[in-house]
Amino acid sequence: MRHNIYPPQADDFRIINQVDIINTFSSVVGLFTIMVVAIAGISLVVGGIGIANIMLVSVVERTKEIGIRKAVGATNAAILIQFLAEAVVVSVVGGGMGIGLGVAIAATAANIFKFPLIVSLWSIASGFGLSFVVGLLAGVIPARNAAKLDPIAALRSE
Repeated sequence: MRHNIYPPQADDFRIINQVDIINTFSSVVGLFTIMVVAIAGISLVVGGIGIANIMLVSVVERTKEIGIRKAVGATNAAILIQFLAEAVVVSVVGGGMGIGLGVAIAATAANIFKFPLIVSLWSIASGFGLSFVVGLLAGVIPARNAAKLDPIAALRSE
């Protein structure tokens, strides 16, 4: 009864133990992780849309080239593979630049705040894998459009 608090009155003190601190920290880290994943997901969607737009413009700009290739015997599969490969290359190069920038930022932060730099091989591999998948998915429609072009109509286009 040091604080002169009796049952109907509220306590004027708090007791905090290590478990409460760890639980609070875990909640904050969990929310931060969800936020980072959401931002990364939005970035992947935006990047995919950008790659799809680039590839659609590439198909329109290279319509004559596609027509010539088809006229000399290129199959629909060859055209499809060419444009899918281009989309994947664009995506993986962009992913590589993003991974490089991320590692550079992590190294700088580790140097400034004096903590060890830990970049797992798994995170780098998953970054390249996601880049590959985004490029593949974003390139499907433009590649299919290129493969379906009629060679005669493609050669007549200006």
